[in-house]
Amino acid sequence: MKMVALRNFAAILPIQWTSLAAGQPSSTENDILKYVNPLIGSTNGGNVFAGASLPYGMAKAVADVDGQNTGGFATDGSHVIGFSSMHDSGTGGNPSLGNFPLFPQYCPDDVLDNCRFPKAARGVHYVNESVVARPGHFALALENGIQAEMTVSEHAALYRFTFPSSTAQDGAELSPLILLDLTDAWDSRQNASIKVDAKNGRITANGTFLPSFGAGSYVSYFCADFVGAAVKDSGIWVNDRAGIEPQELFVTRGFNLFYLQAGGFMRFRRPDDGTVTVRVGVSFISSEKACENAEKEIPHPEDDFDTLTQRAESAWREKLSPVSVQAGGVGEDFLESFWSGVYRTMLSPQDLTGENPLWRSDEPYYDSFYCIWDSFRAQHPFLTIVDPVAQSRMVRSLLDTYRHEGWLPDCRMSLCKGWTQGGSNADIVLADAFVKNLTGIDWDIAYEAMVNDAENEPLEWSYEGRGGLQSWKRLNYIPYLDFDYLGFGTNSRSISRTLEYSYNDFSLATVGRGLRKRDYTKYLSRASNWQNLYKPDQQSLINGTDTGFVGFFQPKYLNGTWGYQDPIACSALASWCSLTSNPSETFESSVWEYQFYVPHDMATLIHLLGGPDTFISRLDFFHTSGLADIGNEPVFLTVFQYHYAGRPALSAARAHTYIPSAFNASTSGLPGNDDSGAMGAFTVFTMMGLFPNPGQNVYLIIPPFFEAVSITHPVTNKTATIRNVNFDSSYRRIYIQSARLNGEPYTKNWIGHEFFTEGWTLELTLGEEESDWGTGVGDLPPSLGESMHLLT
Repeated sequence: MKMVALRNFAAILPIQWTSLAAGQPSSTENDILKYVNPLIGSTNGGNVFAGASLPYGMAKAVADVDGQNTGGFATDGSHVIGFSSMHDSGTGGNPSLGNFPLFPQYCPDDVLDNCRFPKAARGVHYVNESVVARPGHFALALENGIQAEMTVSEHAALYRFTFPSSTAQDGAELSPLILLDLTDAWDSRQNASIKVDAKNGRITANGTFLPSFGAGSYVSYFCADFVGAAVKDSGIWVNDRAGIEPQELFVTRGFNLFYLQAGGFMRFRRPDDGTVTVRVGVSFISSEKACENAEKEIPHPEDDFDTLTQRAESAWREKLSPVSVQAGGVGEDFLESFWSGVYRTMLSPQDLTGENPLWRSDEPYYDSFYCIWDSFRAQHPFLTIVDPVAQSRMVRSLLDTYRHEGWLPDCRMSLCKGWTQGGSNADIVLADAFVKNLTGIDWDIAYEAMVNDAENEPLEWSYEGRGGLQSWKRLNYIPYLDFDYLGFGTNSRSISRTLEYSYNDFSLATVGRGLRKRDYTKYLSRASNWQNLYKPDQQSLINGTDTGFVGFFQPKYLNGTWGYQDPIACSALASWCSLTSNPSETFESSVWEYQFYVPHDMATLIHLLGGPDTFISRLDFFHTSGLADIGNEPVFLTVFQYHYAGRPALSAARAHTYIPSAFNASTSGLPGNDDSGAMGAFTVFTMMGLFPNPGQNVYLIIPPFFEAVSITHPVTNKTATIRNVNFDSSYRRIYIQSARLNGEPYTKNWIGHEFFTEGWTLELTLGEEESDWGTGVGDLPPSLGESMHLLT
């Protein structure tokens, strides 16, 4: 059965500006939120959070399923097993958060022990056509007739469960029951407590859980108030039995591999309208703080639902308001894909300011950097444009984490240190903020933190800093099977870490040079270390057939001799390479993919790989042979690297091979984990026609997928516009013939961040054939190495 969300999409005009000022009343004709579909990527591994949330909100309410439940809900036809109030969006690995799910049901014949308490027993299918997902609001109906809808504030959620009238065999009316489960989506609970207060209609709970992709544990707190119905009885449950005595419970994980399932419940006398309202407060501080959050943010739970929904919609309109699109006859599905991508970039990281129990600080605290290895490439650069105040606060949060924990995080969730996937990529986020002049940031502390990453090896570099620094400084590469006694981590990824450390040090040098630090040249020199793993005679075969390309990165031992990794290993043509189960010398990508990861020195890379023509042939082969994994972030920049070889038209053509084939408006419309909005940011940048090279003041230009896109900078209040001339919505004309910047001819195939802050206008005249626009030596983006040799 096709899964359809109940949404009212208005027809769009052939040429239409889709924008709405913050707080402006919505209407069917002009409300931009009608193009936001939170269900895009809710199956096929997109793992998006499809429920109700404010921008960067801590409370995230949705139905949890027993299928693809990493983000809580999925449109995969699985069973609903609860409704919980905290989630992360788009992550891979284990399901994240989903703490303390509620579940409504009737006990057959009104007998308490007939109720289904454990997850596996209580699941109920949802009605596919009943799903409603909008910014700040989520609703569905279960096949048993119970309906659920929910909305949120910053730290609290409001649920309305409507029970149909139902009777037992003796004709007596059944009593609605809502249970609370002392678990999370991953069943990672280590211990938990619950207290049921029937007199006041309140349940409080707390528990210790594990982060889904990190080390340590965290404590989560919960407070639920039940209103709108008289309490019939209450109590606790353990496994598949319940009782009205006692009203409190402490539970551990259980013996060995046996996971003890337990929680509490309240049963009600069914009200006339069948609706029981539940207000849930969440906190990382205490149960009292959870209750306080709920009482403060949702003071009148029976009356506040519509107000909360409207406030959430207004908050989202405000966040989306800097962007406007002149559609030019483009279909509604493209608009939906674009605006939903913008929306998803603002679900995480989550603003937990005031909810950090680890240290006291006046600085912001953001969590769910999940992970920076994914988000630095497009999401954070996008927020720098459309929400620079929030991005500055995120950078300040990273620096405050350094102040109190000694290291910049590369990944962080649920107050815990997440596993480092590659380098110290917070360095790139800081460099990106620096070159784009974000304000309110202590750059001396930022430089200190970046130097710490480059110079000091932590004991446990699997979740902070860098490993192998002795070899990095002495040999100028990370060796295969490195002898590293200073710290400990997964002794793998020698190729990808070498490449990433090179770019991390380039980022450090960029900030150091801007701050006039004397030692920046040392890090600029290290930025060339990637060349030490280039093996010029290395071939690559696929199924025994030579690909025809020679020269690839390869692992190198401590003594300088070469190791070997098949260039196609860890690609879609071979097998997936993870951090732990089958570690390799490249992380989550092949040597073929990593051969293009020298974002700061593309000129030298192109020269090493045989010049522009050979480089273009490699890129074409990579993208057409099945080697490219468009569902993983390292591939992003390769779509646009034709620019560096003087062929920007080929970047435009390549972008159209992936949108809409891999990125579209369907529930399976993402090719991989959204990774906190990374896939959304790739979609948006590509469709708006300016793609970033993060950590550098560079946006690569292709024609937008619309007639025009404008962004009003939230700080300078100046509006930048990129407009197509001769645009056609069938995309026959996707090649730039000429360009004008503020009315003057413009030949460079890239532009700086000043475009946005100063509010410039870029007009692109399009045609059906590739032209010589942007192909000259002086038109190429900047590179650490010389670029003059590229086109000679």
